Amino acid sequence: MAEEAKNNGDSGAVVAAQGHGSADAAVGTAVIAPDAVQNPGLPPHRKRVTDLDPKKSKRAERTVYTLFYISIAGSLGAVLAYMFFPIETGELMAIRLHTMFVGLGMALALLAVGIGAVHWGKAIMADHESIDYRHPVASDAPTREASAEVFKLADEESGFSRRSLVRNSLIGALIAFPLPGITLLRGLAPQDRDAVQLLKHTMWDKGVRLARDPSGVPIKASEVTIGSAFHVIPETLNHEDFAAMSLDERGGSEHLLDAKAKAIVLLMRLDQSELQVSEERKGWSYDGIVAYSKVCTHVGCPVALYEQHTHHLLCPCHQSQFDVSQEAKVIFGPAKRPLPQLPITVDDEGYLVAQSDFHEPVGPSFWERLK
Repeated sequence: MAEEAKNNGDSGAVVAAQGHGSADAAVGTAVIAPDAVQNPGLPPHRKRVTDLDPKKSKRAERTVYTLFYISIAGSLGAVLAYMFFPIETGELMAIRLHTMFVGLGMALALLAVGIGAVHWGKAIMADHESIDYRHPVASDAPTREASAEVFKLADEESGFSRRSLVRNSLIGALIAFPLPGITLLRGLAPQDRDAVQLLKHTMWDKGVRLARDPSGVPIKASEVTIGSAFHVIPETLNHEDFAAMSLDERGGSEHLLDAKAKAIVLLMRLDQSELQVSEERKGWSYDGIVAYSKVCTHVGCPVALYEQHTHHLLCPCHQSQFDVSQEAKVIFGPAKRPLPQLPITVDDEGYLVAQSDFHEPVGPSFWERLK
């Protein structure tokens, strides 16, 4: 076979005598079929109508920046719809109109900027076929200089710098598009009250009994054994009592679920020798029983996983861990501060009661939070 290959050297390849599966081909010998498919290359370039007709090119440009302006109008329309169709009344029709017009504005903004960008690329930008070969990283200095030239050429071919109306309308559309989302964020916080104060005050108050969640049955200190954990709510958190309370007694919350979300607590009992208590919190626990807010200080998820042997509380959302033996100190994860502690004691009947409300705002940390 080698002699045959040598005699047929002008062919540039070794060809099997009986096809690809020939038993005569030696192991390791390159075998190339004589009927291999040839690379057809790139098809002939077909110019677009915008390449052939300057008027149609100009029309395409007008279409693109008009779509970008429509996107700006949609974004501003969503903001105006948020303002003129409020949902604070809670009426079903108001909520429907608010949702419909805000959604239509945002959909128009996104759809118009998307169609405009696609039409820009298909009708206006330079249209030619090219092959971009991949090279090892990192490139040398000449290659990086060549890359800079590519960006410069792309700018010239796309007309980004030259077509000022297209460029400016696109920039305006991209700036306006996030405005509805930013505006909607305002609706997540109360508009007539200080959010800091609302998070700082809950339904816990002096003498309020700790009750099981969700039954509302009060908890005696004798029922909490070492290693146990209880999900706790205020005893006053029930439909009958809640409806008769003033807004201040509700901790500033108008709805039952909002009040519960701020007041949920996890109750645990440790051996007193394992508790590392600071001087200012020496009277906040009772016989090794401690109570901490169940709302994670990262983004507000419920911290409900308790490891009995390590005394660690785990947030299942982003894996923040708090050490209950060290006043719920953060030992792992993205949370930035310990869980707020609820000062507790017992009443004359042996039931666990709160000494006061939390001494700091519950929930996620934020720049306006007051300690």
